[in-house]
Amino acid sequence: MAASNYSLKVNRDLLDPNFESYRLSLDPIPTYSVELDAEVEELKLKDSQYTLEHMRAFGMFNYLHLDPWYHDTVLFVDCRGRVLSLTVTLDTALGKPTEVYHLPAAESGPQEDRLCASLSLTSATWAALSDGGGRLILLRTGKRGEGAHMKWDPLFLEDVGEPFTVLHSVSHVHAGVHAVEVLLLRVQKDPQESTGSGYSVTLEWITVSNASGAGEEKKYAVRKRRSLRGKSVPHYAALEPRGRGLMVASEKPFVFTQVDGRPVEQPEPEPMEVEATDPLYFWQQTSEDITVCVRMPEGFTSDDVLFQLTADRLSVGVRGFPPILEGQLYASVDPEASAWIIKNDKSLELSLQKLSEGSMWSELVMGNKKGELVMSDEQAALIHDRLTHLTSEDLQSGNLDRDQPPCTSQELEDCDGFPEDSSSLTHFDGDSLRPTQVVNLGSHQYLFTVQVDPSEMPCLCLRHDVDALLWQPRPDRPEDLWEHVATFNALGYVQASKRDKKFATCAPNFSYAALCECLRRTFIYCQPSPVDTVLVNRKQARQVGQVAKQQVASLDSDKSILGFRASNERLFVLTSTHLFVLKVNN
Repeated sequence: MAASNYSLKVNRDLLDPNFESYRLSLDPIPTYSVELDAEVEELKLKDSQYTLEHMRAFGMFNYLHLDPWYHDTVLFVDCRGRVLSLTVTLDTALGKPTEVYHLPAAESGPQEDRLCASLSLTSATWAALSDGGGRLILLRTGKRGEGAHMKWDPLFLEDVGEPFTVLHSVSHVHAGVHAVEVLLLRVQKDPQESTGSGYSVTLEWITVSNASGAGEEKKYAVRKRRSLRGKSVPHYAALEPRGRGLMVASEKPFVFTQVDGRPVEQPEPEPMEVEATDPLYFWQQTSEDITVCVRMPEGFTSDDVLFQLTADRLSVGVRGFPPILEGQLYASVDPEASAWIIKNDKSLELSLQKLSEGSMWSELVMGNKKGELVMSDEQAALIHDRLTHLTSEDLQSGNLDRDQPPCTSQELEDCDGFPEDSSSLTHFDGDSLRPTQVVNLGSHQYLFTVQVDPSEMPCLCLRHDVDALLWQPRPDRPEDLWEHVATFNALGYVQASKRDKKFATCAPNFSYAALCECLRRTFIYCQPSPVDTVLVNRKQARQVGQVAKQQVASLDSDKSILGFRASNERLFVLTSTHLFVLKVNN
């Protein structure tokens, strides 16, 4: 089954076109701290871990974990191998973190390859833990929070290969069989890679269940292992609640390579409907409108044409067949001023009226490469003049060899090259292991991941223009797989100015978003709220009813920030020696 292109559908009701700016608030943020009796051991990258992917996977690791079932509880692992839990009931009387589990002593083996211990809270009563050395531990935690300090009971402990970090885990019961799905991340040396860094990124999807034969004690064991491989650390990777699929957002694509140690046969590339030399459609544009000529099957009539046009999307097809041209337009058009006619019984001519006159489009439908732009002589001459103006005559008059490139590939760094693969968000089916829907993220920069509803998949936040939009995956709704659930006004613009930004997150109820730097400073951006006094915008001579606050807090610490999580009322910040609690919503 071929993957279909999908566009994220923005909920216009959640956008605020009248948002002006954040107002700096000097109100103090109550800040409390707990001194740790043992440091949180920060992973120092080794000389062999020199790539950008190692830095993304391990150097920017968030050591603090917020319990999505009990938002006042945070957990972390210290250098003694203790899993510590702190539940905040009264900010002014913070207790000491409580030990809920102690990692077993590491077995003999190479210590230089060890990673930081990582934790994933699987359900209200289960957790998945990595010891950083290659062992996966599944723990029955009992009911956490509400003052409960039970010791966690390990029901599965097994070495599953090279060291890894746990990205995500889910728990479900089917036909009386309890299963835990765990997603692991590794950055491994690739012997088949002759170019680039020589490393590849592996995601391993492991299923552990307690199924057993009749009369035997039900014991947890690995039932299935599936591996994906890619060339970049994913920004987002999560399993569906019942383990029926997987979603990955990454700069470069991932493909399934193995199932239970057996290689997965890669599908043959589907033949293109039209060769590259024979486009499906041609299009021309002026500063005001666009004309599109779409090739249609012979013998079609006006009754066979399926045409749908909104301000942002276009769909053209023939009844009984998949759409010929479909997707999100490069920019908005006026549907009321647009039309179509049949030309020569072989093609369909579309006339689209641009909503913003003067702007020139670089493509018609986002990501669609099956058409060809036809320029007029005047447009071609104008482009030629602009390129000539940008060309230096001095270079050509020198002694340089004009047949040689200005620099060789050895002189270029990775950041100097144009990416071959654009960032994408992909849904994989758990049975066929094939991608079913793919979103080309393009310029929608990934910002952060946050767990809003523990019964759902984690949300991902993407930049759209200047705003930051939060998307909730809905695997039970294939026609609307990602839902726009919240907007943080101007956050995409604001975070771009924070050059030392390390972590970003938001409250589960969307009341505020927060950023932190590598050292000390945190920034809090609250949603607009009504004001008690009358404020007037002097430039526009109108009354302001709502104000969005920005607050800045500076921690009393010179240690690097290792963890950063937000609840509805509090912001938790972890350093190697202290856990800080900031009271945000008083």
